[in-house]
Amino acid sequence: MHMTCAETREFAAVFRPLIADLPSNRQVVLAPPFTSIPTLCRHLEGAGVAIAGQNVHWEESGAYTGMISGPMLIEHGVTHAIVGHSEPRKYYSETDEQINLRARSAQDHGLIPILCVGESLDQREARETERVIHRQVEQGLEGIDPLRLIVAYEPIWAIGTGKSCAAEEANRICSLIRGWVGSPDVVVQYGGSVNPGTIDELMAQNDIDGVLVGGASLDPVSFARIANYQVPVAA
Repeated sequence: MHMTCAETREFAAVFRPLIADLPSNRQVVLAPPFTSIPTLCRHLEGAGVAIAGQNVHWEESGAYTGMISGPMLIEHGVTHAIVGHSEPRKYYSETDEQINLRARSAQDHGLIPILCVGESLDQREARETERVIHRQVEQGLEGIDPLRLIVAYEPIWAIGTGKSCAAEEANRICSLIRGWVGSPDVVVQYGGSVNPGTIDELMAQNDIDGVLVGGASLDPVSFARIANYQVPVAA
């Protein structure tokens, strides 16, 4: 819940030239608040940036006050939708069943769902990480096409807490997720306090295909540095 339309215009003006020379095989997706989607689409038109909704409902329309549907997003050129983010799971008690319905609806309307999974600190300390994430993947992806999907591993304990997940551990979990999805080609991201200081090491990992960025994406210079990551060259 950041940025008015005016702030979004300012962001786009600074961000656009900083990503003008990205490699052709690198994709940037921005997920602004719903009110800023038209503004961002307009000011980043032709820049090669895709736009995502921060959530999507499983119905096309109806008495669901405060919700937004697939057709409403597509009308503005949106191509992706985040589902199962840790905050709706935590604050609004979203279930794996509801998240699966959202992901299905996204795909049914031609959107690519970005399905977030991850464990809390209590779950990690209780050695339940793998069980929890396996369940989230299994239930959240029922009936989902893995080739039109992004899965984002976001350990809740590493989001805005100052704690960090080592790149090797993030890679291990992403590898497990890839196996549980059952498709070697599924896109698996890592998200958890990603910043310009950690991006290069994260993207050097074999099973991390990309990153889901939180607070560091609010600064266009910071986010552009992440988008322009440099994988270290082996000696």
